[in-house]
Amino acid sequence: MSEAHRREKQPEQVRRSLLDHAARCAVDEGLASLTLQAVADAASVTKGGLLHHFPSKQALIEAVFEDMLRKLDEEIERLMAEDAGDRGRFTRAYVEAFFQVTRDGAKSPWAALSISCMTNARLRALWSDWMRRRLERHAGTDSHPIFKLARYAADGIWLANLTEAEGIPAHELAGLRDRLKRMTQEEGQE
Repeated sequence: MSEAHRREKQPEQVRRSLLDHAARCAVDEGLASLTLQAVADAASVTKGGLLHHFPSKQALIEAVFEDMLRKLDEEIERLMAEDAGDRGRFTRAYVEAFFQVTRDGAKSPWAALSISCMTNARLRALWSDWMRRRLERHAGTDSHPIFKLARYAADGIWLANLTEAEGIPAHELAGLRDRLKRMTQEEGQE
């Protein structure tokens, strides 16, 4: 009897394992090549067990994306708590979080999922909704155009890093990140 058949049912642990393995498979094989069977095998569950949690490949991909957005939220909140400034705090945390992802480059699950946002309307809607809610929450401190410019620049640098054959050199990334954060601090002092 396989391990998948002997294991006691622990639905939250199984779900967590499936999400983690789907993200890893997306990095290793590309999102287009991701199969439900490969994720089930990697997580040591049956395909039926996977389908119990996620009724389709699209549902699994969306759940991975939502999980990554939750982790991004946690990281941004952590970074905001460390920032003594008020004006532009969300934007500085956003920039820092995206530069952390940028350093991971194509090895980050964000790479496969974010590129898919360009062609997957549902992922694009999830991202847009996430961003809209954050901007509404921080409208009082992060609505100045310089903050929008910094966030868009961070997004563009992340994408440019993915498309560069060797990625952007680490020292160059650090300089760009620091300049964007300084921009937000200078605006915050006006």
